[in-house]
Amino acid sequence: MEYWSYVLAVICGFLLGLLFFGGLWLTVRKSLGSKRPWLWFLVSMVSRTGVTMAGFAWISGGSAVRLLCCVAGFALAKLVVLLLTRQPAKEGEPCI
Repeated sequence: MEYWSYVLAVICGFLLGLLFFGGLWLTVRKSLGSKRPWLWFLVSMVSRTGVTMAGFAWISGGSAVRLLCCVAGFALAKLVVLLLTRQPAKEGEPCI
């Protein structure tokens, strides 16, 4: 039965990662045309970090293994968001 709590921790970590990195992507896009980009970044950082840390604490429930599973899901979400938001290279630009 413990196995399912680890699977659930990975899924929840993935969802937290989507929220965190997707929110960061939206913040960057919204702040580009804003008169006060610092406000976008400040509010976004505080809210994304607060939700993520509270989620990690709640999901782990004091278990180091569940916390590691949650962080693994979070890292996987970062890769997914990077792939989904990647801009295609323009002709003549080096691919890094």
